[in-house]
Amino acid sequence: MRPMSLFESGESTGEVSLKSLFNGNHDVDGENKLDIEKLAFLICRGGWPMSVDLKGKAALQQAFDYYDAVVKSDINRADGVNKNPERVKRIMRSFARNQASQAACTLIANDILANEVEKVNEDTVHSYIEALKKIFVIEDMPAWNPNLRSKSAIRTSDTRFYVDPSIATASLGIGPEDLINDLHTFGLFFETMCVRDLRVFSESLDGSVYHYRDNTGLECDAVIHLRNGKYGLIEIKLGGEDLINEGAANLIKLKESIDTAKMKEPSFLMVLTGLGDYPYKREDGVLVVPLGVLRN
Repeated sequence: MRPMSLFESGESTGEVSLKSLFNGNHDVDGENKLDIEKLAFLICRGGWPMSVDLKGKAALQQAFDYYDAVVKSDINRADGVNKNPERVKRIMRSFARNQASQAACTLIANDILANEVEKVNEDTVHSYIEALKKIFVIEDMPAWNPNLRSKSAIRTSDTRFYVDPSIATASLGIGPEDLINDLHTFGLFFETMCVRDLRVFSESLDGSVYHYRDNTGLECDAVIHLRNGKYGLIEIKLGGEDLINEGAANLIKLKESIDTAKMKEPSFLMVLTGLGDYPYKREDGVLVVPLGVLRN
């Protein structure tokens, strides 16, 4: 069961089209109707089709029901091996705490040791994560490898993501108010929601979603690369002028480091936000687009 994007579930107005951006139309317009409370709710509700028509606690309960099914039975079907439900919970909690990072299995095992009673070794963590991948609970994001002018070493570790942010919140037993009271966690799980939607959109455009990071610390949260060679660079920020400026500066720096003699220039640079009333184009050419107006 694939989770739906905000556009598919009716929460995004769809006034900014990725396809149109790839075709060179950067005159963005629209109105974002999602405030911080609605965003927090949508992260915890998730994109599960059965939850979209429900309200309040009933909608939020669907993610917990899905999580319970994974822990108690679904994960065992991945490889036919019965797994300890409590161990599954511990690993899923740690994975949730390490969303949007390149955390190795060793780090997750150490995180469990620091936060739980039971010690779990690296091999066990790896086997459980692989089982969760097989049943499409986890989908890590591969690294993008562009041609660069510089000799920067590109980090090739995958970035950790659940297929839907509600799995992470259910794993931690938290709800919308908890996110609003912890904006750092809110930002990480908002990134998971953005990646979910970007994957849905890019698939329909014959593309894939990657991340970029090199040894100098330069990174890009999401790169949509189409089969025809076109690509767009995206930084994900919950909102706020300082964070948007930081994201835009990152994008421009990465664009300038790409060897355009060997590959195309990016079709667009975008800071994808949660908050903000309208999409707009900055003077430096970077687009600022709320997720609540985006579509494929």
